[in-house]
Amino acid sequence: MSDKLLILGLSKSGISAAEYALTKGYNVYITESKAPKEEYLDKIEELKSKGIKIETGGHSNEFIIGTSFAVTSPGIPPKSEIFQKLDAQNIPIISEIEFAYQNTKIPFIVITGTNGKTTTTSLVSHILSKNFDAPACGNIGIPPTSLISRNHDFLVCEVSSYQAEMTKFFRAKIACWTNFTPDHIDWHGGLENYFKAKAKLFIGNQAPDYAVLNANDSKLKEFLKECNNVVMFDDDKDCFIKNKAIYYKGEEIISLDDCPLLGHHNYQNIMCGIIIAKLVGMSNKDIREQIISFRPPAHRLEKIREMNGITFYNDSKATNPEASIVAIDSFNNVNVALILGGRDKNTDLTEMCNSINKHISTVLLIGEATERFEKNLIKNGFSNIIKEPSMESAIDTAIGLKPDVVLLSPACASFDMFKSYEHRGDVFREYVLSK
Repeated sequence: MSDKLLILGLSKSGISAAEYALTKGYNVYITESKAPKEEYLDKIEELKSKGIKIETGGHSNEFIIGTSFAVTSPGIPPKSEIFQKLDAQNIPIISEIEFAYQNTKIPFIVITGTNGKTTTTSLVSHILSKNFDAPACGNIGIPPTSLISRNHDFLVCEVSSYQAEMTKFFRAKIACWTNFTPDHIDWHGGLENYFKAKAKLFIGNQAPDYAVLNANDSKLKEFLKECNNVVMFDDDKDCFIKNKAIYYKGEEIISLDDCPLLGHHNYQNIMCGIIIAKLVGMSNKDIREQIISFRPPAHRLEKIREMNGITFYNDSKATNPEASIVAIDSFNNVNVALILGGRDKNTDLTEMCNSINKHISTVLLIGEATERFEKNLIKNGFSNIIKEPSMESAIDTAIGLKPDVVLLSPACASFDMFKSYEHRGDVFREYVLSK
């Protein structure tokens, strides 16, 4: 009889893992605690027709009993009921990324960090595509199990802390950690646990051939002592900025004026890409050409348009203050109107308020966080605040101020007014383009 494999969560990664497991002869079950989303109804019928058993709205003992191991979707916390049930029966639980790794010999290039993961993953894949077959996958939205049946030179994999937490033997060829700031603390049960989840990918039996770390991040600078074969970016030795250009090992790779991404945080993302490309043997010329031709993912300091002297940027992916800070700090000596707010994560706002004082002319507040954000801004000496009831009214008011830049960088989750940060960014983009 075939081994029984249990998939936790009817998600994109869960479905991909289930379909791959079926090709390997597993007896596949999927268990989902919630009612199925309408978008998955046809897929559920298709999976059932292939012999996959599916339950929704809870986790039955029938699905758990006899399971060899479970593959979990990233959003299910370790404290959940299903984890407790599986732990009680000593059933191993791994991430979909771990499952893919255990079933392929394709080398992984890993990108992790609090902010900048998706941009860096997309950029690295784009740079490498000049000389290699190296698709982006992982937390960026493409499950690696959907790619491992084909021949690729590398898999460039964005790995979240959720996914890293549930790895056991996963070992990357190159692992890059962009930065570390507080986020997902409730899910991991504390800041140190959040750090340890990501750190797993860099030490012990999971240590990569090369670790690429941020020299300007105090936590990572301390952590590098625990890692082997470290290459630092934003330092004065390995990869750095000098004379308005990015250098690697003393050689100029690209001038900042030729970079398609704005802001120091994006220059750090580019440095990550340069280091990884050099580690796999690419030429300076090819790397430079690929960087110049790169177009950033949506919602990440995305330039929407210029209109009547105003440039509009969509940074809806900035769902925490730290992410907004790097966007805010990208603008110097220009008049910036900042649209801020959404569902509050109740993180400390002091540093963001300090950045706003330095770089922002006007703040337009929307969403549930309005009152706390206003209170903190005033407390930190910033008073040029306008409260608006909607994204559209905030944009209209901002245009009326005639700034140089209108920046959407909310520092909040989107779920008070929108379905997701993507939906929020799409509303901003569509309304700006309609003007």
